[in-house]
Amino acid sequence: MPLKIAAILITITLLTGFSQPDPDEEMTIILELKDTPVSTFKNHVASRLPRLEIVAEYETIFNGVAVKGMPSELEKISRLKEVANQYPVQTYTTQEEVLAEPSLPLTTDVVRPNTPYSGKGVKVGVIDTGVDYTHPDLEGNYQGGFDLVDFDDDPMETTEDGATLHGTHVAGIIGADGEMKGVAPDVDLYAYRALGPGGMGTSVQVIAAIEEAVEDGMDIINLSLGNDVNGPDWPTTKAVERAIELGTTVIVAAGNAGPDTWTIGSPATSENAITVGASSLPTEQSLLTISGEDRQIPIRILQGSKPWNLAKKYPLIEMEGDQVEGVTGKIVLMRRGGTSFAEKAQHAYQKGAEALMIINHTNEPLHGSIEGLNLPIPVAAVSKEEGEWLLEKGLAEDQWVDTVTEEVDHGIAPFSSRGPVTSSWSVKPDILAPGVNVVSTVPGGYQALQGTSMAAPHIAGVAALLKEAYPEWTPLDIKQSLMSSADLLQQKGVPLPPTEQGAGYVDTEAAIQPELWIDPGALNFGRIEENLYRKKVKLTFENKRDTTETYHMKPPEKQPGIGWTIPTSFQLAPGEKKELSMEVHMNKSFMNDGVHEGYVTVEGGGEQYHIPYLFMVDTSNYEKISGLELYKDWETDADLTYRFNLTEPVDHLSIDLYRAGTMLHQGQLLDLDDPAEGLNEGEIKLNMIDDYAGPYLAVVTLEIDGKTYSYPFPVQL
Repeated sequence: MPLKIAAILITITLLTGFSQPDPDEEMTIILELKDTPVSTFKNHVASRLPRLEIVAEYETIFNGVAVKGMPSELEKISRLKEVANQYPVQTYTTQEEVLAEPSLPLTTDVVRPNTPYSGKGVKVGVIDTGVDYTHPDLEGNYQGGFDLVDFDDDPMETTEDGATLHGTHVAGIIGADGEMKGVAPDVDLYAYRALGPGGMGTSVQVIAAIEEAVEDGMDIINLSLGNDVNGPDWPTTKAVERAIELGTTVIVAAGNAGPDTWTIGSPATSENAITVGASSLPTEQSLLTISGEDRQIPIRILQGSKPWNLAKKYPLIEMEGDQVEGVTGKIVLMRRGGTSFAEKAQHAYQKGAEALMIINHTNEPLHGSIEGLNLPIPVAAVSKEEGEWLLEKGLAEDQWVDTVTEEVDHGIAPFSSRGPVTSSWSVKPDILAPGVNVVSTVPGGYQALQGTSMAAPHIAGVAALLKEAYPEWTPLDIKQSLMSSADLLQQKGVPLPPTEQGAGYVDTEAAIQPELWIDPGALNFGRIEENLYRKKVKLTFENKRDTTETYHMKPPEKQPGIGWTIPTSFQLAPGEKKELSMEVHMNKSFMNDGVHEGYVTVEGGGEQYHIPYLFMVDTSNYEKISGLELYKDWETDADLTYRFNLTEPVDHLSIDLYRAGTMLHQGQLLDLDDPAEGLNEGEIKLNMIDDYAGPYLAVVTLEIDGKTYSYPFPVQL
């Protein structure tokens, strides 16, 4: 039976490490329904497929159900006419790393302004691992919640196997009121336990927690969790969007997959959520120097290591295997690989090293952990190029290295996930907040953690202050005030790009007393495919001052092939709102492929405001294959014709077809050796099941120079 192509859906990478389920084990999928009420669909399932279990229902923020059963039964339910989409259940994790024992004061003091507002009367829901509501700093503000792991009214942190502390830490940043003061110490705190032992949970639990929180009337929800699905259409992202439509401000951690771009994961991909990246506050940076060389190598301490406090010069040695001779009293260099960081560190310490420096196998920064080892020597890392330089200039030339320190400006944490968002090609994160060395409440005391999980609740606390000050503000008003007032972070006088910092670092006082609102907060032009491109966008400016102000707009710095037409100046009376147009025009012949980003500047009233913008020209470095099409060519006898574009030559390519939702393998479509760079086309003869109709994932696997890459493309057959 030939395939009939009803529609082709093309997207970029959704996940990595793809694997199919065991056909003999139960699994859960999420079904998004069309216009059918959930109760009607449940009755239909009970009568036709009684062996399936509806484990969760979503009617407030998502019209759908979570269904548990054997893959063969789930195949049947996914074909029902009431089903609009189906999704595999993703695993969500907390976004933090443990640091050393804390000492107060706290980083919450950095963003809590001198203001009469304290979040009083504002309801904040913490969707996380639960909260230790018996903690003396939290028990006064805790008001209740729900446990979506054990399905009861007791959302306490996991206390036995797989014990957690993450939700309590997040709650303290928002609203602790004791020895520690949160950003909004008088909020009403609610806990929704969606992540169980070990800080792990599923999209079923996360969506159910969002629904519970919205139905309980939360003003603000904090989601310090995420997955690796960089796309705007995942069900958790849709659930967040629906919660915002219903009037709840949703704060989401960007993720800890930086410093690579394209690493924002759902639900931080939500367009209207406030996605928060992590900043590092001004600090001292340790650097290695060699006498007579005009270069300094930054020292990146591994998590769990003692600080790098070497006060004199030391010789270097490269240590391999079980080497014993000549290690004592030296800084050891070891290459990454073979054994774990902890094993390398233990080995170097036992042989008498003063410190260990691990050399990465790429030129990217290395961020690792030796948590729990408690060694008395510091352990750090350098890139491959930096390590080779130390070996050449230090070891080979018998030069000793010295440690110096320098003041490091306020910047973005290396681990903080970067944008943009795939498919929508939009700017994320939206804003930055402190995420490094953040001390907060944990069961039994206090602990320093770091991650975007710690940055997000800072913004949730600030949002609570705004909601108390302006009860009539909508979620979009709160987001607009935060982004319009943010402070742009710079490095050596150059602003960090929007895909790292969004609108900039939170300025709480300016957000509470705004002077100018700009809507939208970021300009997302999308993907540019035409050779000549023009687009006009509208910006709304609202003067929040009580005086008339004149504003001047400045375009970004000139770039080849890009031109801007913007109003040079405009005036706003007190409280006046005005819509203005600006236009961008491009000629791709003069432009590089990839992401183009920057800021449009507005000056007025003695202040500067910055509007992030982003567009993508053709492709970027995140994908090696694009434009996969599977279609029926009526001029041939083939079951399917394929077409795709490769950005570089590939050693081997295969395409496997999996049912969406259940991910059952339906067969291999294609197996090619040495496909060429550029457009590849051909025909496919199928040898699969008779009933082909339905949604699939076509998983393209590429082998290039011994490395494997997977790219799933949703297709509708």
